[in-house]
Amino acid sequence: QVQLHESGGGSVQAGGSLRLSCAASGDRFSTYCMGWFRQVPGKEREAVAALSTGGGSAYYADSVKGRFTISQGDARDTMHLQMNDLKPEDTAMYYCAVNFQIFYYACVAGSWLYDVDSRGYRGQGTQVTVSS
Repeated sequence: QVQLHESGGGSVQAGGSLRLSCAASGDRFSTYCMGWFRQVPGKEREAVAALSTGGGSAYYADSVKGRFTISQGDARDTMHLQMNDLKPEDTAMYYCAVNFQIFYYACVAGSWLYDVDSRGYRGQGTQVTVSS
């Protein structure tokens, strides 16, 4: 079992920045896929970013490219999502997720974030609210 805990959400004005963090505990592997997705009640989930802990390219949704950056933390089994130039449409619950069963190209394709409930682990989410 793996437990994930997000932090860093909050309320900001448009143009502001937030840094989300995620800490993993429990069973894990040396190399795995990590990522973030967001969801607004009544709307479809959106895969935001994904990265393999083994390095390489990252996946970003078109809506966040150039504004968001996913990274591994200095502490083992932590990850971050730096969000700059936030817009009201970024308002959502943000979830971190991991998957231990997919390879690099599937990881950075990002689509696994839509299926993480059945083939991975996710946290409880942290709310991000951006006002205009």
